[in-house]
Amino acid sequence: MAGKLQFSLVAPEREVFSGHVDQVDAPGVEGDFGVLPDHAPFMTALREGPVTVFDGNTKRVFTVHGGFADVTPAGLTILAEQATEVVAG
Repeated sequence: MAGKLQFSLVAPEREVFSGHVDQVDAPGVEGDFGVLPDHAPFMTALREGPVTVFDGNTKRVFTVHGGFADVTPAGLTILAEQATEVVAG
């Protein structure tokens, strides 16, 4: 799927999210970062905070508690110690 980023958010008990999206913003230990399609590869540890997923006009927010983010040519994978979706109330 051209122009999209393959994103997977995985917690120990299950895959919380998987799909092609436009952008993902996440809380790195050295500061927040955003990932778009074709981003340069890198890996970083995560701190507690929101992971925001943008796809068209849709925005979903997940809270993560630690873990790692790995950006490769195939996409972004976040392996979180704990992850839950924030439900708008």
